[in-house]
Amino acid sequence: MCGIVGLHLRNPALHPRLGELLTGMLCEMEDRGADSAGVAVYGDPTWSPAGHATVSILETLRTAEEVAQAIEAVLAGATVIDAGTTYVVHAPVDAGALVAAVREAVPEGLIAGFGEDLAVLKGVGHPRELAARFGLAGAQGWQGIGHTRMATESAVTPAGSHPYAVGPDQCLVHNGSFANHATIRRGLIARGMVFDSENDTEVGARFVAQAILDGQDVATALGHLCEEFDGFYTLLVSDRDSFAVVRDAIACKPAIIAETDDWVAMASEYRALVGLPGIEGARLFEPEPERIYAWTR
Repeated sequence: MCGIVGLHLRNPALHPRLGELLTGMLCEMEDRGADSAGVAVYGDPTWSPAGHATVSILETLRTAEEVAQAIEAVLAGATVIDAGTTYVVHAPVDAGALVAAVREAVPEGLIAGFGEDLAVLKGVGHPRELAARFGLAGAQGWQGIGHTRMATESAVTPAGSHPYAVGPDQCLVHNGSFANHATIRRGLIARGMVFDSENDTEVGARFVAQAILDGQDVATALGHLCEEFDGFYTLLVSDRDSFAVVRDAIACKPAIIAETDDWVAMASEYRALVGLPGIEGARLFEPEPERIYAWTR
């Protein structure tokens, strides 16, 4: 059992409230999983300023100052922000150059997310405590997703927590389990994929990332995932411009979607949505099995 939340803001006037609203949604899901938690935020001007690439780093014992010094020796002009459990690095270069610099400077670190607009923050611990350490309530932007985890099939580690962000500006969160993930993992490894964890969700994330790399859009990639993966799941997948939800063929895992002119939101349970502005007038519905729901900025 895990909890998923997602918020896609259509009204720019709400962008300054993204972190506040996402925090409330995430914390309402804390009893669905208190092992670990994480969020992905699109468009925060501090974590991912315009004209900069951003990389999120986990699992290094170095201080933020030590990380900054190491990266500066490889790439001038980078900024390192200590976001509690995660270091968020941004620089006025393209994402590929920043990822390469981080890997050279901090080889022991785990890259938890990267792109032009994306900051990923995650860690082990109680969702409410982690949200406070992230400073999530002060974040801004146009889109955010979050996840609270109750581990069932792999270790409780930062690498095993969600979101999984393995493609540029792409994220995936998952409630459920993939029965045939080991088989699909072997096929992806044969194509050259490298995995950071034993989590079945990472297999889904890398499958979608590879499909997008092959030229598919998010909705098409999710359609192919439904064809290839067995199990029970609700998935939320995002990139910098879109937000998509799909459930398995029998819709075993709970999910609800709410939509207004100002925003689209998704959560594992309705109580995560009650604090959103205008919820009383929202169109509410439960996503149908294997139907892909997608919204584009």
